[in-house]
Amino acid sequence: MNAISPEGAPGRETGTVPGTDPGPATGRIVLLTTSHRVAPGLLSWPAWEALRAADRVLCADGAHPQLPYLREAGTAVDEASPTAEELVAACAGGRTVVVVATGEGEPALTDGLARLAGSGRVSMPELELLPASYDLPGARLLDLVQVMDRIRVECPWSSRQTHQGLAKYGIEEAYELVEAIEEGDRDELREELGDVLLQVVFHARIAEEGDPEDGSAPFSIDDVAGGIVAKLIHRHPHVFGDETATTPEEVKEHWLRTKATEKQRTSLTEGIPLGQPGLALAAKLASRVRTAGLEVPLPKGDGAGYELLALAVRAEAEGVDPEAALRAAARAYRDAVRVAEGVDVAAPAPDTVGE
Repeated sequence: MNAISPEGAPGRETGTVPGTDPGPATGRIVLLTTSHRVAPGLLSWPAWEALRAADRVLCADGAHPQLPYLREAGTAVDEASPTAEELVAACAGGRTVVVVATGEGEPALTDGLARLAGSGRVSMPELELLPASYDLPGARLLDLVQVMDRIRVECPWSSRQTHQGLAKYGIEEAYELVEAIEEGDRDELREELGDVLLQVVFHARIAEEGDPEDGSAPFSIDDVAGGIVAKLIHRHPHVFGDETATTPEEVKEHWLRTKATEKQRTSLTEGIPLGQPGLALAAKLASRVRTAGLEVPLPKGDGAGYELLALAVRAEAEGVDPEAALRAAARAYRDAVRVAEGVDVAAPAPDTVGE
């Protein structure tokens, strides 16, 4: 790529951004940054003003995704990678030069400009960092999808995984998330949420390939997200529709009513996963029965199983999660064991250290 000269592009007049001070005779450098998570060409109005009023527009990357849109809008862009000295010289006489930053953000150029400014021997142009596009909330999820795409193709382990092979990791990550919540460790919570999110994205990426054995149709992470968005909107008519709800109980009533309409189930036991831990399963069944207003006597039987069932139903009726309560009691039991062993209770147990 060629260096640039102080002269502007032929036929262009010296200009400044409308409504701003034209600046000193040393000119102005505008470093224009964009986000790859926003569609090319969707730039802020101040960015378009700066581009249209500039004497030169430069970009070191001839394949930058913004360039076709800038040129279509009538902005001439020169492919050039000037040094800091060359860029300062190009601004002589009060000229404005816009540099469309590459994905790395032009660290070599900005470092060079900082050295020139620090030397005190050069009259520096005004330097402005102008973000031309901003990430929306959730934009980093796009990065996760792209990373997962590449890993699925290039990683020898990840490229061979199936839904069935990953199932156990989903269970493990869910339990680790619950542990982080119960321990009150926010740093661990953030990490475990990421691990659970990874499972969702991983399974969705595998699903894009379909299933050649049973001929099932492929679906993507967008289908997953679209499905849950539609479900949330439908089950919150008090937020997105004409219904009203002022209490959590009314919200739950809306949720259960719309869910029943969607599922068209013949039994309230449908949709309850039988593979979940026993206490949680018993509590879920009890919750369904209580919510439906049914009178279902507990089955009679001998042994610890029936006793635990009765305890779980009682706990659910009292608003206690029996699974969480047992885990809390088990942790207290673990600490008592460590005290009996002479082990420091404050030190993390080997089986609770996250991977």
